[in-house]
Amino acid sequence: QVQLVESGGGLVQAGGSLRLSCAASGSIFSTNVMGWYRQAPGKERELVATRSSSGTTNYADSVKGRFTISRDNGKNTVYLQMNSLKPEDTAVYYCRMTVSFKLYWGQGTQVTVSS
Repeated sequence: QVQLVESGGGLVQAGGSLRLSCAASGSIFSTNVMGWYRQAPGKERELVATRSSSGTTNYADSVKGRFTISRDNGKNTVYLQMNSLKPEDTAVYYCRMTVSFKLYWGQGTQVTVSS
């Protein structure tokens, strides 16, 4: 089993920044993918960014150039630095880990961007 604990959400004005963190614990193998997804009210959950343990990254087009995903493999923690936030970035952000062909989700953290 893997447990994911997110932190760092909140309320910010448009143009501002936030940094999300997600710490993983439990049965974690060295090869895995960690990432962030988000779900806005009335919409489906969507990819924001992922980063593999080997360093490969993937970003949604809507966040490229504004968001940066990074990892501390020693701490099994993934971060999402969000800059130039827009009201349309408002959503619940979920951390996800893929390890040994299994998916694990965090509980979610709310990000609200006011105009």
